[in-house]
Amino acid sequence: MPPVITDPLFYLAAIPAVFLMGLSKGGFSGLSVIAIPLLALVVSPVKAAALMLPILIVQDMVSTWAFRHDFDFRNLAIMLPGSALGIFIGWLMAAHVSDDLVKMGVGVISIGFVIVYWRKRALTGEPIKGKIGPGFFWGTVAGFTSFVAHAGGPPFQVHVMPQRLAPQTYVGTSTWFFTLTNLAKVIPYFLLGQFSTENFGTSFALFPLALVATLAGVWLIRRIAAEKFYTLIYTLTFLVGIKLLWDSVPQLF
Repeated sequence: MPPVITDPLFYLAAIPAVFLMGLSKGGFSGLSVIAIPLLALVVSPVKAAALMLPILIVQDMVSTWAFRHDFDFRNLAIMLPGSALGIFIGWLMAAHVSDDLVKMGVGVISIGFVIVYWRKRALTGEPIKGKIGPGFFWGTVAGFTSFVAHAGGPPFQVHVMPQRLAPQTYVGTSTWFFTLTNLAKVIPYFLLGQFSTENFGTSFALFPLALVATLAGVWLIRRIAAEKFYTLIYTLTFLVGIKLLWDSVPQLF
């Protein structure tokens, strides 16, 4: 068996982080941005990202199977090329980008997005068709923030949520987008030296919890009405934005 992290404080943060990420993969996407900052309380952000990536990939396999027929191909075709560009930029800049700066940027995006669309009554307004230019841009932002902090959810939501897709279609589109994005991050992470036998061993030990949490999210998302679903996602996105700003701004200024 490969070595694992033995510090009890690590698991006090890692267990809820993995569970939140699993619920996110099962459909509660606003929760995913909370997981890495929580894990980063006990290990460096770089190590937190490396630890979580294998778990994310395993969760992706479960959620893509669950939503294998529910996705919007047009959104994927527009946003995935942008995601690839964002991952490439993240790889080039990994040694120079502050984790706190990325957290602050994601927090601002999250809060601004929710305020704008609450003011426009997005939950009851007409759906907005996603355009190619903005979709490519937000796909790039999502790929970049996903690479450096596994925080691609809010940029993805900025482009997709105003389209008011059916809940299962929205979740399936998000699932496929981040499945392919996470797989694309493996080689750049390896080139940056972010994998170790201890990280892999610890990730492996957390796999069962990751699978249970993902299945729990899938079960819950199929039983929540559309209006309640979007209200929950908007609320979670706003709260996550507040948390990211609370953590990052004092460190930057």
